[in-house]
Amino acid sequence: MNTAVAEAALGQAVTELEPIRARLVALGRSHTPADVADAMRAEGRVVTDSALVATVEALRRHSVGAGPLEPLLRQAGVTDVLVNGPDQVFVDRGRGLELTGVRFSSDAEVRGLAQRLAASVGRRLDDAAPFVDARLADGCRVHAVLGTVARPGTCLSLRVPAARTFSLDDFVASGSLSERGAALLGRMVAARLAFLVSGGTGSGKTTLLAALLALVPERERIVVVEDSRELAPRHPHVVGLEGRPANAEGAGAVTLTDLVRQSLRMRPDRLVVGEVRGPEIVDLLMAMNTGHEGGCGTVHANSAEDVPARLEALGSLGGLGRAALHAQIGAALHAVIHIEREDSGRRRVAEVHVVEADPASGLTRTEPAVQFGPGGRIRLGPGAARLERLLDR
Repeated sequence: MNTAVAEAALGQAVTELEPIRARLVALGRSHTPADVADAMRAEGRVVTDSALVATVEALRRHSVGAGPLEPLLRQAGVTDVLVNGPDQVFVDRGRGLELTGVRFSSDAEVRGLAQRLAASVGRRLDDAAPFVDARLADGCRVHAVLGTVARPGTCLSLRVPAARTFSLDDFVASGSLSERGAALLGRMVAARLAFLVSGGTGSGKTTLLAALLALVPERERIVVVEDSRELAPRHPHVVGLEGRPANAEGAGAVTLTDLVRQSLRMRPDRLVVGEVRGPEIVDLLMAMNTGHEGGCGTVHANSAEDVPARLEALGSLGGLGRAALHAQIGAALHAVIHIEREDSGRRRVAEVHVVEADPASGLTRTEPAVQFGPGGRIRLGPGAARLERLLDR
């Protein structure tokens, strides 16, 4: 059975189960196989041993985990499952978004699934708190927005954790990076340069950063700070710190800023912030400026040139003025590695920029050092000489 037919069958199964499930819910207690058989007969279904077993199993599968989305999450190559109300379910297999045949019977069913997923990790999701961002027990990251504030209904976004950790050799094998490019990035890690991996959503920033961290010498201790656990580098000495949102009473939050400050007392050889997207950038830059070499992280940006402006915006959230922030950037950050996702869905390491400070204004900018073209071609930019000096220091 091909994927499209399987997804259509899955969508039909979800629709057919709903009236049976509604009858079982109306019982007000846990149902038994006999209850399922009675509900099947009430719906005009033929009850055989095989049909009853299949229905009981389908009900179980749709009441645990991600319910009707579970088969999609388990498909090989799927990185994201997106639900836009009851009638649109998309998957991303690395080729862009594809509409599936999976459907929900109503927005209430989507809402119920979203609330069950949130409740499974102790998070609140209702009209008073209509959105949630959390990581499930299996590592899947879920974001939900209820239909009270979203159109065309309750929206779910599920990010599937990578089934395996990729290496730089895998990037080379897939054509995302040339062998010369991999060697250059390896030299950057060995030289303990402080760098950020920039790119858009889904471009592969975290995957590339994990591959680079695997090159860190085994004798070094890596401390990773993340909002939601995603980085899993192949390295024998990794300590992960994960942020925590406030509970239903608005207490108990642990921010990335808190964790960056705590990590400095944990004797890190390499301090890593999985994704810089808030005031924690201030503490990270200060750490890089106080003897913590080789620090790195990822940041959302459309291009390497946009990174200083992006950091300036984030730094303002931490109360650091423009001049002071750029002084910190210029002293702490050496390079930016930009990765992009092409229209075909393939990820490609596009370029490496070095960070330069303008002596007149004191503001920082990035200069292209190396650009990676098709077929493994490499073009050197005006920042190439500075990058070479940093690598040879």
